Amino acid sequence: MLLLAFDTATDVATSALVDDGRVLGERVSVARTVLDDVHALLRAAHATTADLDALVVGTGPGSFTSTRIGLALAQGLALCLDLPAAGISTLDALAAARDGAFPVVDARRREVFVLGPSVASPDDLELEPGVTCVGNGAVRHRATLERKGALVPPDDDVIHLPHARLHAALAREFGPAEELMPLYVRAPDAKAPSPA
Repeated sequence: MLLLAFDTATDVATSALVDDGRVLGERVSVARTVLDDVHALLRAAHATTADLDALVVGTGPGSFTSTRIGLALAQGLALCLDLPAAGISTLDALAAARDGAFPVVDARRREVFVLGPSVASPDDLELEPGVTCVGNGAVRHRATLERKGALVPPDDDVIHLPHARLHAALAREFGPAEELMPLYVRAPDAKAPSPA
C-alpha cells in the first residue's frame, strides 16, 4: 500500500512516501510548502498521484492554522484523487519515535500539549524521573522539564520532529477524509463579535 503522509501541526512540517512500511522518501519543511514536498516525493519515487492508495495526516494538537492547512490539504487531495485517509495525532507520532518517549508540543502561552490530549503548564506536568521528553515543547521548555528530572535530547536531534513516516506506521483505519477532525484541545483565541 503506497501511503502519502504529512504533518503540519508544529512549526516544522514533515512529509513521507511509504510503500508497505518501506520509506521511499521524507521531507522536512513548513506547512505552506507541503504540496511542493508531495510533488518532490512522488517525482523522486518515480510515482504519480494515481499510484497512491491512501493518505495519512497529522491531526494535531499544535498550531491552529498549521493544523488546518494539513487537514485541508488532505481533504482536498482525497477528494480530487478519490483516496481514503487516516488521521494520526501529532503526539502519538512523537511518542512512537522511541520507547517511553513523552511527547511535548508547544502550545504557546507558556503551555504545552501532552498525551491525553491535554494542555498544561510545563511546571504542572507530573513526569517520571528520567523520562525522555520529545517535541518542540520539550525544546522550548527544556529548563523546566530537566529541573523536574526529565531528559531532553539536544535541540537539533531529529527525535523532536513529528516524522510523517511514524504517522504512516501508526495508521490502521482509513475512511473519508472529510470525517477527519483536528485535535485542537483548547478553544481558539478568536472570539465571535458581540451583538452589541
